[in-house]
Amino acid sequence: MTPESVVEIMRQALLTTFWLAAPLLAIGFVAGIAISIAQIATSIQDNAVSSIPRLTAFLAAILLLLPWMLQKMMAYTIGLMSNFSRYAH
Repeated sequence: MTPESVVEIMRQALLTTFWLAAPLLAIGFVAGIAISIAQIATSIQDNAVSSIPRLTAFLAAILLLLPWMLQKMMAYTIGLMSNFSRYAH
């Protein structure tokens, strides 16, 4: 295994991780901004008011995006395992 192939494997792993995490982080960011604006508008500064909707948004996003995320993870794993003989040399 050459250093270039190790770098390529790590690059693919980090890109896959980024593309899996990016939608969830974006949804959490948008939900946080919306909740903060609603709290400012209503002057409600309770932690439960900000935490519960944000957690609900994350749960809904995970449930909606789970098939796509599994497809991306399986494609990466299959690609890695199909070239396994190439890495063994």
